[in-house]
Amino acid sequence: MLTLYYAPNTASLATHIALIDAGADYELKRLSFASEDQRQPAYTAINPKARVPALVTEDGVLTETPALLAYVAQRFPATKLAPFDDPFAFARAQAFNSYLCSSVHVAHAHRMRGYRWADEAEAIAAMQRKVPQSVTQGFELIERELDGPWVLGERYSICDPYLFTLAQWLEADGADTTRLPRVLAHRARCAALPNVKRAIAEEFA
Repeated sequence: MLTLYYAPNTASLATHIALIDAGADYELKRLSFASEDQRQPAYTAINPKARVPALVTEDGVLTETPALLAYVAQRFPATKLAPFDDPFAFARAQAFNSYLCSSVHVAHAHRMRGYRWADEAEAIAAMQRKVPQSVTQGFELIERELDGPWVLGERYSICDPYLFTLAQWLEADGADTTRLPRVLAHRARCAALPNVKRAIAEEFA
């Protein structure tokens, strides 16, 4: 049994969707950021980073969304959620998910978590003012590379729930969505999937 620690409206949704896609046996542990559950000793004993997601496996705890997505795909290879049969294609998938994690998500986080990078109020405010531009630019790169119904083309993969999750925050980040028609079409395509609908319903149950 896998246990996913998550919080609603966070990147943990991507792993949640992947677990359903894989047909995994899992349970959910919900954290409240409003109550700062992620900072309590009971959780930091599991994930000292005090963030979500964290996936508890029989072998130990995994963190960081790209790693969790790759783990789910590799643990359930029959579902073909990652192109393990093609080293270059798998590297492309890893590069895409790494970009979402290290660049796009960070640009988004500047809107409400500037305290991670600065202490001065004006510095934090400057980061917040930059968010609409930096998030738009991050997604524009993705927009130019989307050339199929899914991130890797015709093949749905672990990249798709991750892109879908972050794309849900575009409007709140003030991104110029008129410049992102392919990203929006991908978001709508994912939102219509039964497994995505199930994951969202479970997170707010």
